[in-house]
Amino acid sequence: MAVPLAFFAVFFAYPVAAIVTRGLRVGGQWRFGRIGEVVTDPATLDVLWFTCWQAVASTALTLAVALPGAYVFARFDFPGKGLLRAVVTVPFVLPTVVAGSAFLALLGRGGVLDELWGMRLDTSVWAILLAHVFFNYAVVVRTVGGLWAQLDPRQEEAARVLGASRLSAWRRVTLPALAPAVAAAALMVFLFTFTSFGVIQILGGPRYATLEVAIYRETAQLLDLPTAAVLTLIQFAAVAAVLALHAWTVRRRESALRLVDPGRTARRPKGPAQWALLWGVLAVVALLIVTPLAVLVERSLNGPDGYGFTYYEALRSAADSGGTFFVAPLEAVGNSLWYAAVATVFALVVGGLAAAALTRRPGRLVRGFDALLMLPLGTSAVTVGFGFLIALDEPPLDLRASWVLVPLAQALVGVPFVVRTMLPVLRAVDHRLREAAAVLGASPWRVWREVDLPLVGRAVAVAAGFAFAVSLGEFGATVFIARPDHPTLPVAIARFLGRAGQLTYGQAMALSTILMLVCAGSLLALERIRTDRSGEF
Repeated sequence: MAVPLAFFAVFFAYPVAAIVTRGLRVGGQWRFGRIGEVVTDPATLDVLWFTCWQAVASTALTLAVALPGAYVFARFDFPGKGLLRAVVTVPFVLPTVVAGSAFLALLGRGGVLDELWGMRLDTSVWAILLAHVFFNYAVVVRTVGGLWAQLDPRQEEAARVLGASRLSAWRRVTLPALAPAVAAAALMVFLFTFTSFGVIQILGGPRYATLEVAIYRETAQLLDLPTAAVLTLIQFAAVAAVLALHAWTVRRRESALRLVDPGRTARRPKGPAQWALLWGVLAVVALLIVTPLAVLVERSLNGPDGYGFTYYEALRSAADSGGTFFVAPLEAVGNSLWYAAVATVFALVVGGLAAAALTRRPGRLVRGFDALLMLPLGTSAVTVGFGFLIALDEPPLDLRASWVLVPLAQALVGVPFVVRTMLPVLRAVDHRLREAAAVLGASPWRVWREVDLPLVGRAVAVAAGFAFAVSLGEFGATVFIARPDHPTLPVAIARFLGRAGQLTYGQAMALSTILMLVCAGSLLALERIRTDRSGEF
């Protein structure tokens, strides 16, 4: 636990505490009275209410839409499965401003829905909910599906032989085994929708605002740090309550499971019902995932003189006259890949150690540490970014001019995904296997290498994919700390979107398409990874 604790203390708790202190301590005196003023403000209560109920609705809708997809990816074997798994993960790494613009083109004025049926959803909350499902579909599919693929189907078949119906067998055998993974996926979806920023900003307009949007407005637009600090504390309290509830429910359902090779559980669909389920999931993916991505590609190719590669060719030029970049925007691709790779290493080391510690050492202190690891997902990215600039500017932590600051910020978001992906599988490993290896003389390191790693190898690969993906698309904190001569893809896209003109908008769409293709290629390569010669993954 020492490494994860030190990492979060230095690169999360210290920067966030610095920015909150800067907001509540003015002229050497604490202004705690500001807390009561902000908390009792009707505007704050309205924002808090909308933040909570839209997060609950988004989580429920995402689970309802994505759980059938998790089953299909876990139990069915069909052509193009690896490619489709990478495709459904792409939306999760896109900058929220880009995906919000894509949904606006689909659901807003002059969009596809408006042209075909004369309907607009950009003024309703449905656009926000659908965009959240678009983002978080992969969270449920990969987190739940990763464990589902390793559950022995013979246990459910035995229940059927004993007289249970298909639904009863699934409810009494499979669902309890999947409960920790479902809870983990629901928690991640809730935290991401609870702190939603770009989607609300674009699709919600002035009518809807989450706590994240309110913190941004108070910090970046009104420069009211005291109010922003109080809103950050409110967000902390709400997230801590959710994490405590999650830890209590998961602890009541922990159990050892029989895990098998995922390759043995996937079969080609049989019968009309299974084929209908497969085609239904493919239709949902096509409408909800592929269509918005296709809009980005179409806009990147639709130039002033017709379809072509005009916007892509413009990305090769060096710093433009407007001073948006000091280097060619296309260099952001290499920067993003390098930063994401380093952030993935940080996230795997810190998250892997944390997951192992949470598995081996039960107790209230460790359960509290489990909840602490999830706090970065529920913390304002604006707060973290400003905190890095304020706190990490003096020796021995003067990192503001160092390139490593960007992957460190990205790893903060990646670590919770590594922990939540690996923890259900680690907890499902029968502890008697470890004890038997130890009795036979294996060291703790060899026990991990010989017993745990072959069983959790797939979870490690999935965790690495998630960490790499979220690092590629991280924007909230990176936009404050990325150097102008080393922009990442999301930062470059945001800079283009912030400038008027058809050329800059087209270049933003071109960079968005490049980010989408890079992510899809990386995730497709990850699907082909094998952990060892035994074919465990």
